[in-house]
Amino acid sequence: MKKEVRSLAGTRKPRIGLFAAPETSPSVLFGLYDVLLSVGSVYPDMTTGTPGDAVLDVRIVAAEARPFRCFGSVLVEPHDTIASGDPFDVIIVCDLYTPITTAPRGRFAREVEWLRRMHAEGSLIASVCTGSLLLAEAGLVDGRVCAGHWAYADLFASQYAKVEFDASAILVLNSEPDGVITAGGATAWQDLALHVIARLCGPTHAVRTAKVHLLASHEEGQLPFAAMIRRTDTGDAVIARCQEWIGQNYACASPVAAMVGRSGLRSRTFGRRFRAATGHRPIDYVHALRIDEARHILESSSRSVDEVGFSVGYDDPTFFRRLFKRRAGMTPAAFRRRFANISEYGRSRAHVNSDAG
Repeated sequence: MKKEVRSLAGTRKPRIGLFAAPETSPSVLFGLYDVLLSVGSVYPDMTTGTPGDAVLDVRIVAAEARPFRCFGSVLVEPHDTIASGDPFDVIIVCDLYTPITTAPRGRFAREVEWLRRMHAEGSLIASVCTGSLLLAEAGLVDGRVCAGHWAYADLFASQYAKVEFDASAILVLNSEPDGVITAGGATAWQDLALHVIARLCGPTHAVRTAKVHLLASHEEGQLPFAAMIRRTDTGDAVIARCQEWIGQNYACASPVAAMVGRSGLRSRTFGRRFRAATGHRPIDYVHALRIDEARHILESSSRSVDEVGFSVGYDDPTFFRRLFKRRAGMTPAAFRRRFANISEYGRSRAHVNSDAG
């Protein structure tokens, strides 16, 4: 049965609550605040010279009323607290930094209860990046597909077994009828903001806001931005040594057999211990290493795609391209076009400075 999400009918401005904590990034919090507050007012000013009226009531919400410092020691002055009981049409949980190996168990008990209550009362609950961890703590994404920062896929797998974490997703909307939306890592807040604007104010306001702030959707998803998480389980010294060795020898022939030989273990035992230590099957780990290195080469060199594939251990160019696209979300050539220009940023200036020296 679908839950009843609060109706937005009426003449009042839709209310959006941005939940923030000391672990929140200012770029996410104030980026959302700036963009959402500008809806209806800035576009007319930019195009006619006459400001319009803001159409959203945007509030920063925190556990306590007193000002606090968020990540980077940036001052946050909340408008509301979770104890106020004020209704919100949409609540967005901003990111909450926690190490990729640590779930925020028990750290946000009052906030979790508030989210559950607000959801039950009809608020649409959304999250950005690691904010989805708070939704997981509240049980709001149990049995649902959930987005979040790609680096936290292993943490979700180990700590939130009822959640289907999608490390490739920028925006998960299939639970929106049930009052839940989750967005991927970091700047996925932009995609979420545009979706919320379109939902509350209509697509025209969303398009105009995108034009004012030069916002564009992350149509390619998160995979092109993801990097390999190279966990080393120091509790298993044999596997840790194999990880260290394969990190330097990923391009060798028969890499898994080579690791098994170096470990002194039986193949089946090695596979079981390797997966327990790393969260991956040995061959999947090797593929991830190779594709990660291929990404770096494509970003920083002009070597042909076939050369890149061969250098990381793939003799079959077709297999390399197919595997790369599956793991990176785009072809090697498209990946190079997407990131090579970023690698060039600052190089011309650095060259000038070098000449001047």
